[in-house]
Amino acid sequence: MRGIPVIGNLGSPRIRRVVASAVTLAAAASLAACGSSGPSTTSSAKGLTMWALNDQTILKESVDAYNKDHSDAKITLRLFANDDYKQKLRVAFGANQAPDLFFSWGGGALNDYVKAGKVDALTASEVNSDRYTPSVMQSATFDEKVYGVPVNGLAPVVLYYNKKVLADAGVEPPKTYEDLLAAVQKLKSKDVAPLSLAAGSKWPTLMYLEYLLDRTGGSRVFANIAAGDASAWTDPSVTKANQKLQDLVKAGAFGDSASSVIYDQGASTALLYTGKAAMEVMGTWEYANIVKAAPDFAKKDLGYVAFPALSDGAGSPENIVGNPSNFLSLNSSSKHKSEALGYLKDYILNDSQIDAYLAAGSVPPVKGLDSKLAAVKSTTDKDWLTFVYDLVDQAPSFQLSWDQALPSDQADPLLTNTDKSFLRQISPTEFGVNMSKAAS
Repeated sequence: MRGIPVIGNLGSPRIRRVVASAVTLAAAASLAACGSSGPSTTSSAKGLTMWALNDQTILKESVDAYNKDHSDAKITLRLFANDDYKQKLRVAFGANQAPDLFFSWGGGALNDYVKAGKVDALTASEVNSDRYTPSVMQSATFDEKVYGVPVNGLAPVVLYYNKKVLADAGVEPPKTYEDLLAAVQKLKSKDVAPLSLAAGSKWPTLMYLEYLLDRTGGSRVFANIAAGDASAWTDPSVTKANQKLQDLVKAGAFGDSASSVIYDQGASTALLYTGKAAMEVMGTWEYANIVKAAPDFAKKDLGYVAFPALSDGAGSPENIVGNPSNFLSLNSSSKHKSEALGYLKDYILNDSQIDAYLAAGSVPPVKGLDSKLAAVKSTTDKDWLTFVYDLVDQAPSFQLSWDQALPSDQADPLLTNTDKSFLRQISPTEFGVNMSKAAS
């Protein structure tokens, strides 16, 4: 449910965090009766049509560049607000009136379109897909075929910290879960919230559960869940992950009012840079928010590390979760496939696009960025960009956020049960049982 930000055109945080809207074969069939409820045409007489979100300014620049070079057959780009987009795209596919190229979040939602026969597979020779970061491409790869090209920056979830607050409490940035628990006790004695959490929005809490499960059982546990194995929710690792989340709550890691904090209001971010909280687990889009709201803090006191490891866990401490990227995919009914492939190959994340993302503080998911990173002039930005790039480049697994990876009919139960586990209204075991029922 988190979209990918573009610094300099941040928009609302909610736009950057989106629910993946799944489309099943049954839904596609029922929507086919909608007829004129979709866009008026599938494609223009000469050029391509493309749909995306209205905060994708650098993506729009690639369209402008293409149109400058193809004045006789331009791309017609339609931009949408997040909620409008999801619904309109679903209706358009059901009515066979979808655009040639469409923006998605990969994962379960894109796979539902693929299974419905709505999306063409893309070969490496057609779109140079082998130049992209392998862990990112997993979110658009199904049955060993690629169905999307990444179009914006990497957004793994990381642990931010306030250097001054940690130093005043005699705490080092936690490398392990045990370090984190120990840090909580020291920070509580300093009358600061150890971890800032907008639990009122529910999805920030899910980030903890995603990491704790991966650290506990490894990536294979959620891979089984995402593959449709409802019984995998009752894997012992799921129970252990929920227990560790509840242990953090019982230890007072999130203070006393986390459930009243809403992410969209910016309160959880402000707690970190004002020194009222020591740490925050959040996606890399938070860096842009902090730089904008507190530039001096960002330069002097902002630190960041990977999510802590589990000393007794089966998962690699280098695994990451979050949003690998957003993708552009090709409508299988497009009448302009050669033009679409040319755009995807030559205009998406080319050199000028890569430079634009790096200048905006965002790392594009392409290999071999070392020389470009070395050329970044700002030390603060260079350190940040290098950190994100190395984190993703070295990750054996980059798990798409669960509420995007799963079908939409499981997203709401997932968030509800995550919140109940956080509030300790259900036991760690009950979380898995409830989700197994929701997935059945």
